[in-house]
Amino acid sequence: MNQILMTNLNPNKNKANKLRVVLKFHILFSSILIVLTGFLLSYQKIKLNQKEAYSSKVLSSYNISKLYANVNIDNIKEESTYVLGVIEIPKIGVIYPIFSNYTDELLKISPCRFYGPLPGKVGNLCIAGHNYDNNKFFSKISNLTIGDEITVSDYYNQKFTYYVFNIYEVEPDNLSPVYSYNKKFRVLTLITCNNVNHKRIVVQAIYKIR
Repeated sequence: MNQILMTNLNPNKNKANKLRVVLKFHILFSSILIVLTGFLLSYQKIKLNQKEAYSSKVLSSYNISKLYANVNIDNIKEESTYVLGVIEIPKIGVIYPIFSNYTDELLKISPCRFYGPLPGKVGNLCIAGHNYDNNKFFSKISNLTIGDEITVSDYYNQKFTYYVFNIYEVEPDNLSPVYSYNKKFRVLTLITCNNVNHKRIVVQAIYKIR
């Protein structure tokens, strides 16, 4: 009789042991995953802060260099990379140097011109910037509204104030924001990513003297 009872109890005990082992494994795996996720998030935050700090250094160096350098921007080769000016958007706390050309690495440091003339010139000055879903770079340009001011300073410290007149989204392969504009005006177009729907956020502004 005892042997029969022991035989009947053993399978349940084995199942319970297996469940405990599986549960411990899941807890261990979850703990490791949480630690790794925390590490990756911390690493990304550190890297982003480093890029922000580097951008600030570029801006400081740019401002200092203008005091002592006598450079004619018009004589610089088109393919050269330099800081062509500074963009300021008071409403969302943006102030960054603008690189004359763009690469993936430069975009990690600061906004870049990827099409158009120098600040204040007739045409469509298109500037791209990253969206890190925080308060850095172009993360908050979707918060702008019609009439908001965007100031772009050129190398000679001339300031050009543009006023927002259009905000919309396009598919990533839609280049109409670059080429569709009134050729008689001085237009500024800011572009960044919408990380939710993977489209592009476009903010267009026009230069006006008020």
